[in-house]
Amino acid sequence: MNLSIPSKENVIYMVEQMKDKLRMVNVDAMKSENFDEANYEDLVYLYEMVMKRETFSPSEMQAIVAELGSLRK
Repeated sequence: MNLSIPSKENVIYMVEQMKDKLRMVNVDAMKSENFDEANYEDLVYLYEMVMKRETFSPSEMQAIVAELGSLRK
């Protein structure tokens, strides 16, 4: 998948991958359709950061979820 090209499909893919990696309990709060291409660069940055880490502290998890929340429509 080429994430360098902003598209709705890429947004959906990244959000779904982050939800799986973070094992989010409240997945309804992070529905991929709540994100759009307006914040694409920020979403790619967050996606890359999340995917390269194996574990997250509780405070890191909280910060990631807060950032995802700020990127929603």
